Amino acid sequence: MTPIAVNVLMDPDAGTIEQARALNDRLRSDFPQCFALDSNHTPHVTLVQCFIDREKLAEAAHVVSGVLQAAGPVNWQSKATGLYALSDGKLGLAGIVIQPTDDFRRVQLRVIEAISPFITPEGTAAAFAPRLDGGEIGQATVDYVKGFIAASTGQNYNAHLTVGIGTNGFIDALKAEPFKGFPVQAVSLSMYHLGDYGVAQKKLHHLHDC
Repeated sequence: MTPIAVNVLMDPDAGTIEQARALNDRLRSDFPQCFALDSNHTPHVTLVQCFIDREKLAEAAHVVSGVLQAAGPVNWQSKATGLYALSDGKLGLAGIVIQPTDDFRRVQLRVIEAISPFITPEGTAAAFAPRLDGGEIGQATVDYVKGFIAASTGQNYNAHLTVGIGTNGFIDALKAEPFKGFPVQAVSLSMYHLGDYGVAQKKLHHLHDC
């Protein structure tokens, strides 16, 4: 068995990506070690994170895709309501808060039901896409994926779009600025190989067009 850390996610519209990259640029201007939102760090809104046996990955993607096709009418639009930050020592992980909708929660639960037979609890740091700088995958990332379904689904689902890492002081200053909300539209759903900090590092399967 070879577990792989995966993210079933919503690919956002161009306007949302533009907003995320603008914030990422600001983080990198203050903290150059912050990852860029690029082809190795795709802007996204997570639905489900988990570990799946690599040999069952294609089958799992096929089943999830079928469930999404059969889900019926879904309103894939929401809105950004502010910024969030998770502190880890001197640094923080920053992102955009997306208002979770009943439709997002309904689709999330259907995806979990479809993917559950393929999930393995055996994931370790080796299940993630390697860091581009050769560094180690943080244990916090491993633990987050292991606990995602138990902690972050249904009414506990916190939709968000991670924009980067930075110093806590700079992120606090960003959060203190007035935030102008904007619409967020999912244009497709995909399955990605997760990297450190939960980044969507490598696209594995296209699942559904919204």
